[in-house]
Amino acid sequence: MFFTSWVTLRHHHSELDPARLRGIFGRNLRLLSAPYASVAALCRELGINRTQFNRYLSGESFPRPDVLHRICLFFGVDARVLLEPVESLNRRDTGLLDHPMVQEFFGRAPTDVPQTVFPSGFFRFIRRSFMNQDLFAVGLVHVSRQAGYTFLRGYEPRSALRHQGISMRPSEREFRGVVMRQQDGVMAIVAHRGSHSSSFNFLTPERTFQHGLWEGYATRTVPERMTGRRATRMIYEHLGSNRSLILETARQAGLAKASELPAYHINLLRLEEEFR
Repeated sequence: MFFTSWVTLRHHHSELDPARLRGIFGRNLRLLSAPYASVAALCRELGINRTQFNRYLSGESFPRPDVLHRICLFFGVDARVLLEPVESLNRRDTGLLDHPMVQEFFGRAPTDVPQTVFPSGFFRFIRRSFMNQDLFAVGLVHVSRQAGYTFLRGYEPRSALRHQGISMRPSEREFRGVVMRQQDGVMAIVAHRGSHSSSFNFLTPERTFQHGLWEGYATRTVPERMTGRRATRMIYEHLGSNRSLILETARQAGLAKASELPAYHINLLRLEEEFR
């Protein structure tokens, strides 16, 4: 698909003004990059030099075909990103959730999650540890929109994995998920690479304490005979573009005691009530 689009683009490239093409691509790249708080971190994930990336953003130059391929894969678009406004690229091909067998049950409606329902950006999550009743898992996740879908991405805190004797490699710690709309909130199906472990999350807006909070629960896909909890309450707090709070959350990610957490978070987790 990418290389078919690239061949088509080579034909159009000879007909359109290069400066105009660079402007289209620069605008599209700025829109795609907007949800990311740090351009430097984004460049590291893409494996692109920061100076060169800024040249793409400003419309000064085009990426090489291999670099463009990398950008398209990362943001979930195709090579038309050089020619068309990125908004027009969100028309998705029929995929699993649009299959006739489940289209009326999943399809476009549940996967269309408006920003007003669940915004893009960084979130802090807090839940009771699945493995230790007395500790709480605190972490950072990033929510983004790509190709008309809403995705979630994050990394398991090193300190939490250290207690379980699990690998610290980034590829083992990373998890990703897809967010879908529900009648009273959103759900997310989240998995580690290769789906060797997964979880189901449900979140609904909390309107009592402050704006930007969601409460719900997380369940993990393990047999009943396994030790530890399989389900627990969880809260999400939208951090927006507050860089200091995002960095603070990243530093504090791991396992914490109840006394180390904000009181309003503990109140939302309702520790005195049995989860059912």
